[in-house]
Amino acid sequence: MNRPTDRPTRVGLIGLGVISKFYVAAFDRLPGLELAAVCDLRPAALEPFHDRAKCYTGHTELLADAAVDAVVVNVPNDAHATVCADALAAGVAVCVEKPLATRVEHGRALAALAREKDVTLFTSFHRRYNSAVLRLLAEVSAADAPVRSLTVRYLERIEDHAGDDRWYLDADRCGGGCVADNGPNAFDLVRLFLGDVGLTAADVARDGLGTDRRAGITLSTASGVTARVELDWSYDGEVKDVTVELADGTRLFADMLDGHPEFKGSLWHEYVGVLTDFDTRLRAGQDASAGGLAALELVDAVYRAEGARR
Repeated sequence: MNRPTDRPTRVGLIGLGVISKFYVAAFDRLPGLELAAVCDLRPAALEPFHDRAKCYTGHTELLADAAVDAVVVNVPNDAHATVCADALAAGVAVCVEKPLATRVEHGRALAALAREKDVTLFTSFHRRYNSAVLRLLAEVSAADAPVRSLTVRYLERIEDHAGDDRWYLDADRCGGGCVADNGPNAFDLVRLFLGDVGLTAADVARDGLGTDRRAGITLSTASGVTARVELDWSYDGEVKDVTVELADGTRLFADMLDGHPEFKGSLWHEYVGVLTDFDTRLRAGQDASAGGLAALELVDAVYRAEGARR
């Protein structure tokens, strides 16, 4: 569904958790987008926005009253499916934080609803807009030799990154552990470089509460190019990088944190990329659901493979 291009896209931000500040800052840099409304269950979280946007404590009220073209869904993972479905049913485009949903059947239902309503459904994979990743992608595209293998590392201590959003530590609300939450970003990076991939092998380590804290996952393309994804929620520090090995032995590398010494500092420019891409797809009326669903299906494949082995 195309929308007029002669005015800013009016957007509602649903959920004012730890990632919301990066979205808010991105709106300030994008004159083609207007932060028209915000929503959070906590009235105190709305206080800084009273002079800037319409404020709501319920997403259904925002959808009914704010006259937005789109919403950014930044609520806990277990609420993604409900909020996204309500927005799509109302004909409102959606940019949802990864993962698209916590269950693959819910993700498939959302993609089907977006197609039925002819409304853009877009999953926010912020790492694909990282400046180092984009430089690496350009280097790989310009190389004389094809890619032989790829490694994505996503290592962090989740307690340091969750901030006040403690729901990350609740496997039911998060959808799992490191595979459910960090896996989608890592899988999307693999797909950015290699295209469609399938699961070859998965080794998942869980803590005493049953939450997956580490995982080593192997993916491959139909032509046999392999990718290794390493996830760790118990790492002392933070590593986010991509290594590409070409068929001639050349190794190319991107450190997604390089040049961003501030904690989460790379997210400032990455979320500008998220909203820019979302608005472009929205204005073009594109079906953008495939990437989010593909990542969610890989998460599901890892958990199913692990369950079959256990």
